[in-house]
Amino acid sequence: MATLTHEPVTPPLSLYIHVPWCVRKCPYCDFNSHAVQNDIPETAYLNALLEDIDQDLALASARTVETVFIGGGTPSLMSGEFYQQLFKGLRERLTFAADAEITLEANPGTLEEGRFEAFRDAGINRLSIGVQSFNPVHLKALGRIHDSTAAHRAIESAQKAGFDNFNLDLMHGLPGQTPNEALEDLRAAMSHEPPHLSWYQLTLEPNTEFYSRPPDLPDDELLWEIAQRGSEFLYQHGFSDYEVSAWCQQGKASRHNLNYWTFGDYLALGAGGHGKISLPDGTIKRYWKTRQPEAYLNRIGSRTAGSDTIGVAELPLEFLMNALRLREGVDERLFYERTGLPLSSIEVQLQSLRDDKLLTDDRLQATGLGQRYLNSLLERFL
Repeated sequence: MATLTHEPVTPPLSLYIHVPWCVRKCPYCDFNSHAVQNDIPETAYLNALLEDIDQDLALASARTVETVFIGGGTPSLMSGEFYQQLFKGLRERLTFAADAEITLEANPGTLEEGRFEAFRDAGINRLSIGVQSFNPVHLKALGRIHDSTAAHRAIESAQKAGFDNFNLDLMHGLPGQTPNEALEDLRAAMSHEPPHLSWYQLTLEPNTEFYSRPPDLPDDELLWEIAQRGSEFLYQHGFSDYEVSAWCQQGKASRHNLNYWTFGDYLALGAGGHGKISLPDGTIKRYWKTRQPEAYLNRIGSRTAGSDTIGVAELPLEFLMNALRLREGVDERLFYERTGLPLSSIEVQLQSLRDDKLLTDDRLQATGLGQRYLNSLLERFL
């Protein structure tokens, strides 16, 4: 078995904050989200989040937070005042980079006039807007609470409020969707000139309504046509697919997600949040927070529900299942820096994959063929 040869180089540090409430649970959603029954307890959740970070300050080890991502649920249900108070408290406890990227997930249909300006006042400088589709039939099938008009209005309001760095979330392979309809969604998105696009195929995940009662999805031939025609369209509009389902204009990749995919560290706050931290002794710990909002709010002391250490034998797969999602892959030296393991510990598997034309010769990078069969590629590191 391979052993650590040095203490890994400390990677960049990010912060993930989870807001668990939404208006209505979508039938495809397997995230930790809970439909609002009454008013959201903003003040109680604010206090719980700050108590939570107080318990975890030792994990930050006085490191600088480079990026923040606020996910959910529907984080845009919370008020601008909530985020202003939250970041005031976080900045009193943590050091943020001067150019920290701070992203908030926002859903059309949850945004009244002036909300985006209040988010900017709180220090949020990037949005991820959950459009999913502009087609009314598909929006209804997905259980979304907004229509196409609300989606366009939300994007325009965000731009008017000064958000020039934003992502649009779009799905394809929707129930009954044709390739032309998938392209129409992309054309509607391009009308707003977004710098970043998450364009990903709908999948049926366990513990969702769609998994229990599967809708009629396009067959493999149609899915392939959608992917090919959509990719060509996005390339023609100056986008590059820097990750499996992430597209961006030049220089507009998500810094927060790049930290995930290059096996960086991230603190976790909020009900159901997950974190990963490289410890001074060279070990790498994953941890997760209490999932149920009520339990999280009422928890006394640490809100961490569990943790484990990534074993040395697991490190290659953990690293590569992230890094190989990137179209350009990563420099071979990063494996050593992030895991503490010599590249020679996986040389046999790497050479086998290169012989099969699934990896390039001079980087940890999947070839075009390797990207198509990424799961099978990764199985060689089990």
